[in-house]
Amino acid sequence: MTTTATTASEPLSGLAHMLAHPFIAHALLAGTAVAVLCGMIGYFLVLRGQVFAGDALGHVAYTGAMAALAAGFDPLLGLFAATVGTGLALGYGGRRGADDVAIGSFFAWMLGLGVLFLTYYTTHGSTRNGAANVNVLFGSIFGLSAAATTTTVAASAVVVVALLAMARPLLFTTIDPTIAQAAGVPTRLLGALFLAATGATVAVATPAIGALLVLGLLAAPGAAAARLTSRPWRGFWLAATVSAVSVWIGISVAYAIPKAPASFTIITTAAALYALATLASRTTRRHPVSP
Repeated sequence: MTTTATTASEPLSGLAHMLAHPFIAHALLAGTAVAVLCGMIGYFLVLRGQVFAGDALGHVAYTGAMAALAAGFDPLLGLFAATVGTGLALGYGGRRGADDVAIGSFFAWMLGLGVLFLTYYTTHGSTRNGAANVNVLFGSIFGLSAAATTTTVAASAVVVVALLAMARPLLFTTIDPTIAQAAGVPTRLLGALFLAATGATVAVATPAIGALLVLGLLAAPGAAAARLTSRPWRGFWLAATVSAVSVWIGISVAYAIPKAPASFTIITTAAALYALATLASRTTRRHPVSP
């Protein structure tokens, strides 16, 4: 009896031990806030066919952070200025079709510009190295301080509230933009505000997940939710849930396997959940449940 009770309590003991570490608590708090935000934004990106914008804003985030570091400012300021500004520009000036080539080329150039800023940053200071570059590109969720965690949670909450405020008309313009415009809904303004919110999301998520990997947390949970349900609001909340679960599992795996980077395990989990959702949706279509 004693052996059975001890065995049953081992997982709980291990969980308590993990949560006792401040860096794990910070990672879970900030990671959950970022995950919920990325899931919500990502679901709309999938519905609107704008996942490319999330990728592009990741390139801009890197350049903005490197520019701020080179100028001696907090990289978070550069992240927000670059991504939100670019999001507004994309919303008001971006077009589909042939412009995609020009836009893609521009954002590739932006990534190269970030490397230029990195070179300036590392060669104009004797104590500077490439660690900041790695943190921006791939994130450091286990390296978040208490202050950074508070900032991440607060900023995520602000963007979530803003998204919820415009979610209903945004869904209207997403499903039928022509009728929405005829009904007097400011479709262009909503599109620009949504991409600005997407930019802010990328900026918030970059310190934890990384500019290059944040696309995975934007695209995979949203796409998984879209596979599992055709009801928009159910998909909206499901995407946030899938994203949060990806972060929780990813952090736990990275803690259990110290050599596995947390960003990698988080994005791998999100991709695996998307694959499972795809498999489940195909199975359901082949073998529909009788009413």
